[in-house]
Amino acid sequence: MLSKTLSCATYGVNAYVVEVESHLENMVPGFIIVGLPDGAVRESRERITAAIKNSGLPFTKKKITVNLAPADIKKEGSAYDLPMAIGILAAGGEVLDSMLNDFVLLGELALDGMLRPVHGTLPMALEVRKRKLRGMIVPKENGKEAAMVEGIQVFPMSSLKETVEFLNGDLSTRLPLKVDVNDLFLNDHQCISDFADVKGQENVKRALEVAAAGGHNIIMIGPPGSGKTMLAKRLPSILPPLSFEESLETTKIHSVAGMLPPDTALVATRPFRSPHHTISDAALVGGGTVPRPGEISLSHHGVLFLDELPEFARNVLEVLRQPLEDGRVTISRSKLSVDFPANFMLVCAMNPCPCGFYTDPNKECTCTQLMIQKYMAKISGPLLDRIDLHIDVPAVKYKELSSKESGEKSGQVRDRVIRAREIQSRRFLDRKGLFSNADMQSREIREFCRIDSQGEELLKMAITKLGLSARAYDRILKVGRTIADLSSSTEIRPEHIGEAIQYRSLDRNLQ
Repeated sequence: MLSKTLSCATYGVNAYVVEVESHLENMVPGFIIVGLPDGAVRESRERITAAIKNSGLPFTKKKITVNLAPADIKKEGSAYDLPMAIGILAAGGEVLDSMLNDFVLLGELALDGMLRPVHGTLPMALEVRKRKLRGMIVPKENGKEAAMVEGIQVFPMSSLKETVEFLNGDLSTRLPLKVDVNDLFLNDHQCISDFADVKGQENVKRALEVAAAGGHNIIMIGPPGSGKTMLAKRLPSILPPLSFEESLETTKIHSVAGMLPPDTALVATRPFRSPHHTISDAALVGGGTVPRPGEISLSHHGVLFLDELPEFARNVLEVLRQPLEDGRVTISRSKLSVDFPANFMLVCAMNPCPCGFYTDPNKECTCTQLMIQKYMAKISGPLLDRIDLHIDVPAVKYKELSSKESGEKSGQVRDRVIRAREIQSRRFLDRKGLFSNADMQSREIREFCRIDSQGEELLKMAITKLGLSARAYDRILKVGRTIADLSSSTEIRPEHIGEAIQYRSLDRNLQ
């Protein structure tokens, strides 16, 4: 007596189909699972046995052998509970097998037979569509997430018994789940924090607007209490909404990492991640025996905020260099290698010295020159070179603090940012993987960032006097393109280049 059901597993942020073969034999009762199962899969024997019995379904007294194919890839997690239970019941004649080859089954079983949610449902649904299967049977909490993929039928279930009744019944009596994507984005939560809360610092707000409009990396340097953290935490309030394509990519990562809230279909807002400075390099870029996404991947299409930058371990900061350049990270182990997307905005904040008052005209710095050099040396030149905008954040004056007037609201700034992003969307319409000016490579820079002779002269002078690198040259052009987009200019004018150069004027002091 043999039956076969289909399930899915994730590999990085992608998925592959797993065939679950169940065989019953007239021998001493036993339950064996083969196909490189991990501890959670092996423990499913007890969950499946209790769930079948507590659901009022007959449990076989024969020897059970379950094979998870392909057998040479390690299987982990609890998503195989439901397909194994259905396979055992089908092999015993309790479930009709007419639809088992058309549907992928996912779900962890509770001892009472109820279904619990699993990780990675969205990439699995995309694989189901790619394999041209009919659809999926998933736990109720994963239904909306799977239903985001058009072209497949998704049937959410709450228990093992309900699943058995569905497979033994008439499929036409139950309609597959449908989700309104537009409604999900309309119900997107609004940011509570607003740029108007920040007194003064108009030049820093302008720099953050440029960074948001082009997806550029930014570092803010200033004394304690000047508003660096406050400004960074309000950056999400001016970021443009996620496009559907960006939202799908972001949701896949959060789903695989198990960070998608139950009954959530999509990540509809740009992520904002702010890890503590004690974080390890593996937690930042991803890793583990079976690689999982790190903070940089969880920040994909969003913001990674590193507060008190010099307090991070140097080896942790250095692992950011390649992802900042490539927009993705490759985690290699002896038996496997996986790629995770990591196209994020890096926002950093730091003091200019250990005591913090080196650039404060009102307070005396107690640090020696050697202490300041050692403090700044914690951040390498190659890492700073990959940060587009370097901004000095001065201490706020009393006149600005006591002012009753509020600054420009986030909504007004966000409107300008959205208009600039719409220009970029049209520009990169036929360029796959390009969402903003910061994503441009050498080919796009040559095509879209042409400047006149006056701009060339300005750039030549800046490169010579500031000693900037070839990478800095490209980044100034990209920032200039963003500033031009904010002013709705088709050409990059000298004043746009001048402002972009101003945002690199701290390079000499930092390196």
